Amino acid sequence: MNLWNETKSIPISRQMVWEAYQRVRSNQGSAGIDAISMQEFDANRSKHLYKLWNRMASGSYFPPPVKEVEIPKKGGSIRKLGIPTISDRVGQMVVKMFVEPRLEAIFSPNSYGYRPKRNAHQALSKVRENCWKHNWVIDLDIKGFFDNIDHNKLMLAVEKHVPENWVKFYIKRWLEASVVTKSGELIEKQGKGTPQGGVISPLLANLFLHYAFDKWLERTDKSVAFSRYADDVILHCNTKTHAEQLLKLVHQRMDSVGLELHPQKTKIVYCRDYKRKEKHPTVKFDFLGYSFQPRTAYSKKKGNLFLGYDCAISIDSRKQIADKLEELNVDKLTFKNIVGVAQYLNPMIRGWVHYYGKFKMYELTKVFRLLSKRLVWWARKRYKRYKTSIRKGYKWLATVREQFPTLFYHWNFSQINSIA
Repeated sequence: MNLWNETKSIPISRQMVWEAYQRVRSNQGSAGIDAISMQEFDANRSKHLYKLWNRMASGSYFPPPVKEVEIPKKGGSIRKLGIPTISDRVGQMVVKMFVEPRLEAIFSPNSYGYRPKRNAHQALSKVRENCWKHNWVIDLDIKGFFDNIDHNKLMLAVEKHVPENWVKFYIKRWLEASVVTKSGELIEKQGKGTPQGGVISPLLANLFLHYAFDKWLERTDKSVAFSRYADDVILHCNTKTHAEQLLKLVHQRMDSVGLELHPQKTKIVYCRDYKRKEKHPTVKFDFLGYSFQPRTAYSKKKGNLFLGYDCAISIDSRKQIADKLEELNVDKLTFKNIVGVAQYLNPMIRGWVHYYGKFKMYELTKVFRLLSKRLVWWARKRYKRYKTSIRKGYKWLATVREQFPTLFYHWNFSQINSIA
């Protein structure tokens, strides 16, 4: 690696490349168009990293095409991800780490997605708080956002904060990188779009929406509270008339920056509760896997139930977990005992509880009842004595829980009841 000490025209050091590689490695991810996996890359990392550094530091690095991967979305549609090679992800990370601190300094406090020290739970907390303060919500859905980011407009925003020419020409090269589809067709970019799946894409998307939306809204109407997580945006207004007027302005703004609101998914919602009695057909919206809607709540102060407005895991999210349990074929797992099953399932269960259990954890009960059912099926296939009796199977599971109350991760939480 002594060759890494050469003087290059671009100030990219070997330390920058090494730190970027460590971040990419911790994120894992699949192979790109070159089919080199993380394991293979690691086995020969000195060669790969030196080659990348040598080219990037001399300005001669051109990114290879990204590999298109199709991910099914709810409703039967497809989300297309563009997966760069591991070397290219490291290169993108070098530039991201270089420019992110200065962009973070200008981003809105109302933006939460793909930012350091910010997360979905913070965005959800702010939306909850705003729903209690404001009667009306505009749930915005930007149609095909990542595919329609205008390169020229984005580069104007980049130039405003990035004087370094080498950073600008690498960003431009990544924006213009071609895509290899599932069928092997090579598609050239037509001046718009940045692939979901790229390391630098979320940062560029946030920069684009910072000027296309956040700053514009703050100039246009300071009375509007909002929360944005990447391209998912929730606005809060005090009256229906205000919401309708604002939505018209947002339509015009999106049109002016080359974006479009989804006509079916964008909607005005009334935050109906025991105090708010107006009539409006839509009282529910989904945000980051949670549903916000009127819900029965308990007042500790008054000791009674009342109709509040709050969030809990959405029906779609519950269905996704149910589909995952179906896919896992829990009843067909070949572990010798229930401990093996628990060790296999607990990482997933932990993820579901940590994310969807943040608000109204008891709404996860339905999900874990389904898991209990599948564990009983597993026992009935595994042990002859439970084969003919569902009741005995459930009794067995209750005994296991009594003897090993922390065996399954969700058994640690009293809020998730009636699960075994």
